[in-house]
Amino acid sequence: MAGSGRHRGGLKGEIQDLFADLWEVPRFSGPRRGFRPQCDCYRSHDPPALHLVLELPGVDPSAVEVVAEGSTLVISGTRARPSPPGARCYQLEIDYGPFERRLEFGEPIEVDEASASYDRGMLRIELPLQSP
Repeated sequence: MAGSGRHRGGLKGEIQDLFADLWEVPRFSGPRRGFRPQCDCYRSHDPPALHLVLELPGVDPSAVEVVAEGSTLVISGTRARPSPPGARCYQLEIDYGPFERRLEFGEPIEVDEASASYDRGMLRIELPLQSP
């Protein structure tokens, strides 16, 4: 599965990635090796499900892979940098490249009943939770 090469799994990994991002060189000093899509996650109780929304503007849906197993969800892919032939870059602020988000939940997911949609750069995923 594609990844940024520096991702670590679980909550500990998310915290380590956050601290690594805080100490990363300023954006204006050069291109980064990938990007980290923003994610919102909500839990509904009737029916019990997790609802995720990821910001993936400019990402071709065919370049996104979603894998769910047990209580873990991994979303990975690549946002390709558009490169007009012969163009010379004057400013690069948008992050491109590989990405991976690994989300671990305390409850098992009904993988066979999961659904996803992609509209205008927003990936929406619904993950029904297993009954106790």
